Amino acid sequence: QVQLVESGGGLVQAGGSLSLSCAASGGTFSPYRMGWFRQPPGKEREFVATISRSGTVTNYADSVKGRFTISRDNAKNTVYLQMSSLIPEDTAVYYCAATTRTIGVFMPERYEYWGQGTQVTVSS
Repeated sequence: QVQLVESGGGLVQAGGSLSLSCAASGGTFSPYRMGWFRQPPGKEREFVATISRSGTVTNYADSVKGRFTISRDNAKNTVYLQMSSLIPEDTAVYYCAATTRTIGVFMPERYEYWGQGTQVTVSS
């Protein structure tokens, strides 16, 4: 069983940058595809980015493409989300998640393990 802990959230002005980390423990990290999701206030949880087990394949939601970068360090059991050119619409609780599945990985219900989330607030 994998435990995930996010860190790095906070308050930032529009146009600024923020980096999130998600540390995994309790199991081997490399067999899992990792994803970042977010839940804006009053809305459903939505896909942000995902990265393959080796880190060679990444996918992004259209809303963050070109602004966010997902990466992972399997030696450190950590996945990252580098966010730049932030806009107020990026305000949300950000969650990292892990899955062994390879199909439907843009959908939150396909992920087996979740962190507790970290708040990101972008002020205008």
